[in-house]
Amino acid sequence: MIGLGYDTHRLVPGRALILGGVRIEHDLGLAGHSDADVLTHAVMDAMLGAAGLGDIGEHFPDSDERWRDADSIALLREVAGMVRDEGLRVVNVDATVVLERPKVAPHRAAMRARLAEAIGLDQRRVNVKATTGEGLGFVGRGEGAAALAVAALEA
Repeated sequence: MIGLGYDTHRLVPGRALILGGVRIEHDLGLAGHSDADVLTHAVMDAMLGAAGLGDIGEHFPDSDERWRDADSIALLREVAGMVRDEGLRVVNVDATVVLERPKVAPHRAAMRARLAEAIGLDQRRVNVKATTGEGLGFVGRGEGAAALAVAALEA
């Protein structure tokens, strides 16, 4: 089974920039009800989609105060448990962060490690890539970030 996840969040002052569970020093952070970790959100949606379990908005709605400022890595651990409860195993995850700045490459290994640990996978089974918006669209103008992820599961 294969699932696809996609998420976007606006960049705003006064918020931490957290990607893949890693705090990155930057003058802007991602706005959202939780910690707004766009990468982890895309990974969770990919896993939930592959398992036929809906999406993160269904399980962790922004209308529920329990999830305000939630640590997305903790939520990913919950999603991994939901997947296991269905009798499924995550085979691999491949994700791409789309962000104009700052550069993601110096933090890629830490992101892979955090995501892999939360899912219960070997780091070699989690891939994180990054690209920019090449000056186009909301990402290219530095207004936000996006992430896409695919997850493969097996029974």
